[in-house]
Amino acid sequence: MAYKVEDIDDPLRFRLLRKVPYSDLLSFVLEYLGKKSAIMVIFWSSCIFFLMIAIYIRVGIAGTYPASKIFLHSIIGIIAFPILAIPVHEGLHVIPYYISGARDIRAGMDLRQYLFYITAHRYVANAREFKTVAAFPYQVISIAVLFLIFFLPDLWKWSFSLFLFFHATMCAGDFALLNFYFLNKGKQIYTWDDADRKEAYFYEKII
Repeated sequence: MAYKVEDIDDPLRFRLLRKVPYSDLLSFVLEYLGKKSAIMVIFWSSCIFFLMIAIYIRVGIAGTYPASKIFLHSIIGIIAFPILAIPVHEGLHVIPYYISGARDIRAGMDLRQYLFYITAHRYVANAREFKTVAAFPYQVISIAVLFLIFFLPDLWKWSFSLFLFFHATMCAGDFALLNFYFLNKGKQIYTWDDADRKEAYFYEKII
């Protein structure tokens, strides 16, 4: 059943679990990155796995190409690709939001916290919808980059393997949100954002 904000505000049916001001997003992310769970095992294991791929490729090209070219492709993978990926990553969050019915979708950033985000103003998302929104960019970009690494020439394998690792670390906020849901998996959670007030709300359905 699709709910509206007015439905969620009924204290007889829903209980506020957490209010997260956008100004406090980094604290929320760090809190849930630090809570042990299967989700965190998956996240950190994938980061280590992607790093191992990069190291394997780097060892393979050692002595094959001039140091200047390897350095150039290192900069591409560590700096250029991650910067270019920011709008792509955030745009991928939009797709499942839009498919689920959200229309007032907004982008934002907080450079003080080094955070970029997509929010659906006053759209109530259930757990399945929100988890899909959170995980979608990680899944799509990781699969696409792994495919490119498999087929591209060696120096570009190096660039994209570095990017694969750094993009995974850029998904820390998404995994923190997934961990919040995982640690509350026995509850029916609904969430909505007030983009004007810059606050996110997580509610538990009690009846």
